[in-house]
Amino acid sequence: MRAFMKLSSVQTKLYLREPMSVFFTLAFGPILLVIMGLIFGSLPRPELNGLSQMDLSVPGYVGMIIGITGLTAVPIGAATRRDAGVLRRFSATPLRPLTYFLADILAPFLVTLLGVLILILMGLFIYKVQFRGNWPSLFGAVVLSALSFFALGYAIAGLVRNARTAIILGNVIVIPMTTFSGAMVPLEVMPASVLRIANFMPLKHVVTLMRGLWTGEAWGAHLLEAGILAGIFIVGVVIVALTFKWE
Repeated sequence: MRAFMKLSSVQTKLYLREPMSVFFTLAFGPILLVIMGLIFGSLPRPELNGLSQMDLSVPGYVGMIIGITGLTAVPIGAATRRDAGVLRRFSATPLRPLTYFLADILAPFLVTLLGVLILILMGLFIYKVQFRGNWPSLFGAVVLSALSFFALGYAIAGLVRNARTAIILGNVIVIPMTTFSGAMVPLEVMPASVLRIANFMPLKHVVTLMRGLWTGEAWGAHLLEAGILAGIFIVGVVIVALTFKWE
């Protein structure tokens, strides 16, 4: 336990020293929320079923923070440490791979929670967004989504050869995923052809789950999304187990 706590502390400090990771985890969502607030305001819109742009943006941006962190910060950080020989040095210690992964996951997870909290507080107190769900359910959705996308990120790091490839692949995946998943543009205003594409985007299921729980729907109404995210987590863990190496 002492090794886990010490390593978790070190990994968190290292994560906070990465400007790009910190920006996209903590600042990007709130900045985007302010921009959308200036453009659309917080008045209800008929095409959004009486909700405002902000009502949909806050849970959507929660999903976007998780997606960007999982598909860029996590694989890039893991691949960079492997390229730098950090993991090779860990292999010479009694540290178990599982302990390393748990400590390594904790850092982006805690910072992601902080970013989500900042975003939600801004939405509630600045734009008066409507929250009709319950906080434990929303927290559970954040945990499930984060675990799924972090597992996917580590799988990417295990499949690529170096950090440069991880950067390219992460951006290639995350840009269309955030665009077509409903995280940035509400699904309600997208054409049918785009909606068909969105169904194949894992982040779309995160956004759908977040928005559903945000508006007061029960988990039972989102078993499909929960099952898909759980499946992504399992597949990601299997890929990590098959591809993980200290160097």
